[in-house]
Amino acid sequence: MTDDETPREYDHEFRRPLPGPLQTRVAFDREKDRITRFVVQLEYHHGGEWHPVVRYDHDGTGESEHSHDVSEDGLHIDIYRDGEKYRTEYVAPALPGAVALDRAEDHLQNNLEGFTNRYERWHGIRDQ
Repeated sequence: MTDDETPREYDHEFRRPLPGPLQTRVAFDREKDRITRFVVQLEYHHGGEWHPVVRYDHDGTGESEHSHDVSEDGLHIDIYRDGEKYRTEYVAPALPGAVALDRAEDHLQNNLEGFTNRYERWHGIRDQ
């Protein structure tokens, strides 16, 4: 995983193993009861490394030139192919950070099989 795909440090970070070569990474920063930054990322292990499949992110701090504030811009998903962002898709209108974090996790869970199948097809690693 390159520096561009590696999420920055967060106050809270969790990795959840999934069946097969998959894991999710959920990380966030909180100020009182407000989620100020988060990332929800599906990762696939192949070639001895973890690779991003899809990523949802939010940065309400504006500290990065690439920051996306879900409370202004809405929730989107970055789709990865060959180690690079392939495209971005809109998921939901403007939402508070905590609501967007829940929506991202739900969206990932509901689309997990499709994201995984597409990634395996694109990278020639689909089990036949």
